[in-house]
Amino acid sequence: MAAIIETRNLTHVYNQGMPDETVALEDVSVSIQPGEFVGVIGATGSGKSTLITHFNGILKPTSGQVLVDGADLWEKGQDIRAFRFKVGLVFQYPEYQLFEETIYKDIAFGPKNMGLDQEEIHRRVLKAAEFVGLDESFLQRSPFELSGGQKRRVAIAGVLAMEPKILVLDEPAAGLDPEGRETILSQIKQFHKETGTTVLLVSHSMEDIARYADKVMVMSEKKLVMFDTVERIFARSEELLRLGLSVPQVTKVFIKLRQMGLELPKDVYTVPYAVQTILKALEQKKQGQEGKLC
Repeated sequence: MAAIIETRNLTHVYNQGMPDETVALEDVSVSIQPGEFVGVIGATGSGKSTLITHFNGILKPTSGQVLVDGADLWEKGQDIRAFRFKVGLVFQYPEYQLFEETIYKDIAFGPKNMGLDQEEIHRRVLKAAEFVGLDESFLQRSPFELSGGQKRRVAIAGVLAMEPKILVLDEPAAGLDPEGRETILSQIKQFHKETGTTVLLVSHSMEDIARYADKVMVMSEKKLVMFDTVERIFARSEELLRLGLSVPQVTKVFIKLRQMGLELPKDVYTVPYAVQTILKALEQKKQGQEGKLC
C-alpha cells in the first residue's frame, strides 16, 4: 500500500546562514500508511512540531522531500493550497484562532475558502459539529460565550469540516481539565474510526498515546529514533526513559515489579492490559501450586 505521508531525508534549518542558525530536523525518513493513528512523542526541542508543520507546507524543507498522497509538496507546479485542504492541522490552543461572529461561521470558514456551494458547506458544518459533540442549537451563538473546552471543540470542528484525508493535532487537549481532555480525545478517536482518516497526535501524555494511538513515532535530538506499534515502543520503556521521555504510570509500576524479580512482560502500557496480565500470572501461580499438591 502506498504511503499517505512520506518524508525522505527531511532536514530543516531555521535561519540558515545566519549567526543564530538552528538545525530543527535532521535526515528524517518515515512512511505513514492510510488510516493509521500515529502518536508523536519527544522531549521539548526534539523536532516533533517542526516535523508536523512540514506536512501541509507551512514549512519548506531545507533539504529532502515531503510527499502527501504520493505527490511531492514542493515539486514545481504543485498547488500548496490544495495540500493544505488535504492535511488538516490543529495547533496548540486552536481556540485562539476563533474570530467569526458565530460558531457556524467559524466552522464554515474552511469549507467556504475551498469554494464549496452553500448546501455542501451547511452539510459539512452540521456533520463536523456533530463529530465534536456540539449541539446544533449552539451554532448561532458567539464562540466567545463558550467554555475553554467548547471553544477547543469549535476550532477542531473547523478543521474537520474541510474533511481532510489527514488530521494532524499538536497537543489538542493541552490545558484542559481531565474531563475535557477525555472528551476531546475520545471524539478524535471516534472520528478516526468512523471516517478512516489518517491521524497524527502529538502529545506529552504517554497515557494518551498508549490509549489512543496504534503506532508511535519517537523524536529525539532532531531525529526519528523509533517508529513502531504502541506495544513494541512501550516494551522499550527503559530506552524511552534514557531519552528523557516518560512512559505510562502503569508501565513504571511493571518496571519496578520486574526489578523486584517478578517475571512479567515488558509491553504493559494500559491499565486494562495490566489487570489482565496480573490475573493471568495469578492463575498460572494457582495452577502451579495445585500441580504440586497433586
